[in-house]
Amino acid sequence: LSGTVPPSTLVAADIAQVDRIFSVGGAQAIAALAFGTKSIPKVDKICGPGNIFVVLAKKMVYGVVGIDGLQGPSEVLIIADETANPEYCAADLLAQAEHDPLASAILITTSRRLADEVSQEVKQQLKNLPRQAIAAASLNNRGKIIVVNDVDEAIELANLYAPEHLCLMVDRATSYIDKVSNAGCIFIGGNSTVVLGDYVAGPSHVLPTGRTARFSSPLNIMDFIKFINLVDIDEADLNQLGQAAVAMARAEGFEAHARAVAKRLEALG
Repeated sequence: LSGTVPPSTLVAADIAQVDRIFSVGGAQAIAALAFGTKSIPKVDKICGPGNIFVVLAKKMVYGVVGIDGLQGPSEVLIIADETANPEYCAADLLAQAEHDPLASAILITTSRRLADEVSQEVKQQLKNLPRQAIAAASLNNRGKIIVVNDVDEAIELANLYAPEHLCLMVDRATSYIDKVSNAGCIFIGGNSTVVLGDYVAGPSHVLPTGRTARFSSPLNIMDFIKFINLVDIDEADLNQLGQAAVAMARAEGFEAHARAVAKRLEALG
């Protein structure tokens, strides 16, 4: 190691019983893992989020290796009504915005008063933020506060947007969970800040972004498991299934397929 890996990362890796660590990052690390180098072995699958360059690199090497998904830049969409705490809303928007100038931090609310209060609170909290420039760029580029008629309309927009993190800061928040079809993770109520999900809540925080929550799930154990199908046909199975297979093959115009089964049926007598 070159000494650039944070000690906290090394300790976490040791606790997780990680076998090997390579002190590399960025798109070049994706290339090294996909194709191999003298010091870095070629792998079968690459998992984990990164900046826009890492995401595009993963997209380019997909097929050479497997990938878990295309995660990044980070996103949060907060749905809030008049019961929400504007200070919390602003803090959570900034927590995502400080990731990256391309991060998205969006508030959809049913309350124009809350919209105004959150806007002012964001400006106030931004003043003494160490990563102020990054957060400000993110909010200018991809930040938004939207006022809608009701929570159902907000949920409808959220399902279209399919955010990485969806926060429900509304009255009776749990009653809306079943209406959400597209999101990486749902954070329920004012205490469920995304930051707790990032670090300590429990579920994986490697989540689908860029509307990929429409068809993909958070990183999970199934990303590290693959299956091999087994087919073991005895004579009884062949006799029961064979004619259907012959008919399907001929319907598709694959006579060699049909004959491969037909010969076995003939052998049964």
